[in-house]
Amino acid sequence: MKIDMITIVLAVITAAVGFLIGNLLRKKSSDAIVASAEELAAKMLEESKRQAETITKEATLQAKDVVYQAKAEFERETKEKRRDLQALEKRLQQKEENLDKKVNLLDQRDAEFIKREQTLVTKEQGVAQKEEKLNQLISEERTRLENISGMTAVEAKKILMETMENEAKLDAAKRIKAIEEEAKETADKKSKEIMALAIQRYAGEYVAERTVSVVALPSDEMKGRIIGREGRNIRALEAATGIDLIIDDTPEAVILSGFNPVRREVAKLSLEKLIADGRIHPGRIEEVVAKAEEEIEQAMKEAGEQAAFDLGVHGIHPEILKLIGRLKYRTSYSQNVYQHSLEVAFLCGIMASELGINVKQAKRAGLLHDLGKAVDHEVEGSHAVIGAELAKKYGESPKIIHAIMAHHEDEKPATVLAVLVQAADALSGARPGARREMMETYVKRLDDLERIASSFSGVTNSFAIQAGREIRVMVASEEVSDERSLILAKDIAKKIETEMTYPGQIKVNVIRETRATEYAR
Repeated sequence: MKIDMITIVLAVITAAVGFLIGNLLRKKSSDAIVASAEELAAKMLEESKRQAETITKEATLQAKDVVYQAKAEFERETKEKRRDLQALEKRLQQKEENLDKKVNLLDQRDAEFIKREQTLVTKEQGVAQKEEKLNQLISEERTRLENISGMTAVEAKKILMETMENEAKLDAAKRIKAIEEEAKETADKKSKEIMALAIQRYAGEYVAERTVSVVALPSDEMKGRIIGREGRNIRALEAATGIDLIIDDTPEAVILSGFNPVRREVAKLSLEKLIADGRIHPGRIEEVVAKAEEEIEQAMKEAGEQAAFDLGVHGIHPEILKLIGRLKYRTSYSQNVYQHSLEVAFLCGIMASELGINVKQAKRAGLLHDLGKAVDHEVEGSHAVIGAELAKKYGESPKIIHAIMAHHEDEKPATVLAVLVQAADALSGARPGARREMMETYVKRLDDLERIASSFSGVTNSFAIQAGREIRVMVASEEVSDERSLILAKDIAKKIETEMTYPGQIKVNVIRETRATEYAR
């Protein structure tokens, strides 16, 4: 590129010299001028040649420098690529060596597996031969044992099964005991059999006595008016109240039958109003029943408010007061639940004052402890659980809720208040005359309990105590082990549940005593 520039410069200089010479020749024709011009042109040409040589040398040097740098860069890149190729070749060589080693290792393992397989085949053949010999020996021994013992294999198998069954029962008893002990450590209570209280479950005579009401009539002629033409009046009255009317040969009386005591009271009040008024027809019946329901609702509300006032307990939700008043028409084993709740509240207050704890809170818990009995015929579950849910719904404190829940041990008592309510409830129900039961039914239940307990093998004596709420069973220690006593208690309880009808729950205690006697001489 620099050579081309030199050529251009020389051409330009030559043209300039020629142009000057031409001008000089045109202007001056003398020899002196021509000589000067030629001398000047020669000098300029020589100077141009020197400059061109200098430029050419510089260009050559620069070109050599560029070539040298390019060659050095090429050699450097070539060296780097050669190093990379050498490293790659080395890695490939290492991988190839590793693959060779792995192939050798796999070959060795394959050879070992083949060897082991051959060994296993040989062992299997040996085992099959030994198994055949063993079966032959077992058959010979079985024949010999049958000849010696005089029993067949089926009989021996039966004896063995019985032995194994007894051992299994013993192991099961031990396991049950271990599980129960573990449960006691973690929860400290056993699971209980939950019984739905079906409207004062008890003996037949008691049910008949506590589920009917009698309305006196001024004369037997009133029975026909109550029945009405084609029975329309009695049907209207039964439909409006939900209570059955029994009109029989009983002189001057009508029997009202139903499990719901509130509805029975509404029917009784309505019938008394209709008899006093004398106007008995379906329209009048519906009107009188509606008024009677209002009066009963008002009477229940007033009874609840009166109970709270008598106890000095304030701030109870109006709906809870209505439920307390409803207990006035509810009985438990012939004991009026409303009066029972008042008794429990007073007893709780007295004991709380002696112990120095909150008296009003104790009375409140005692009053509300049987709250669930007001609706237990409408809601499923234990009355203690139902009462606790109602108390929680209407904003009672956690202590009151816990005391209601725990008074029949649906929940373990965790506070002094809960224990007080439990104790007061037991005192009120157990006092003489509080609850009534036919003597024949009571004695028969005690006899049945002792009979059921004594029917099991190993039992020496049985005693029904706590008014039939507990049965204590004495067993022979040489016949019944500790583990077997646990199973015996469960079997007795199960048989009692199957064969008897009873209120509440019955506790079964199996007692096993071991005595060691020695004389010192």
